[in-house]
Amino acid sequence: MKTLLLATKNPGKISEMMEILKDVPFRIQALRDFSFNEDIEEKGMTFEENATLKAMKVGEKFSVLTLADDSGLEIDALNGRPGVFSARYTDGSDEDRVKKVLIELKGIPKDQRTARFIAVVALFNPVSRELEKFKGVNEGYITDKPKGANGFGYDPIFFNPIFGKTNAQVTLGEKNRVSHRSIALRKSIPSLMRLK
Repeated sequence: MKTLLLATKNPGKISEMMEILKDVPFRIQALRDFSFNEDIEEKGMTFEENATLKAMKVGEKFSVLTLADDSGLEIDALNGRPGVFSARYTDGSDEDRVKKVLIELKGIPKDQRTARFIAVVALFNPVSRELEKFKGVNEGYITDKPKGANGFGYDPIFFNPIFGKTNAQVTLGEKNRVSHRSIALRKSIPSLMRLK
């Protein structure tokens, strides 16, 4: 069975990705399984550039089929921020980043708090040098306070109209049916099946 390497160290992303891809016929491993401790500098200005950079760097280093994602939250009232800087919008924890967003949105009415999660998945085959990219988007809006204990990142303040609650108030299985990352990953499955 061939290996598919997930180019991430984020435990939340790893569990989501492994759940979504559980039926593909690959041995799915993450960077922790390869003792890879370097930080990959995300120098790109778009999700596409960062996903490509990570997939190619890791794929070339280990000569294995590699899948990387770059994702983030775009908030219309903040001119698209935090965007590609979502994971490093402010120093500290996910909770610190959530607090920063809520402070910046203070006083902005609900109908102007529209937002979307965006994910781009890059699939890199180091043998053929083929690179494919897949995009997923999940629309919603930002609540005025965190709700729920599941998920990670901005999930507690992202109200998902599909569920009528925040992403942090639903199970991983529910979130994985509609999330930006799930949409992008599912688009990659036909390409993965060709490479098995």
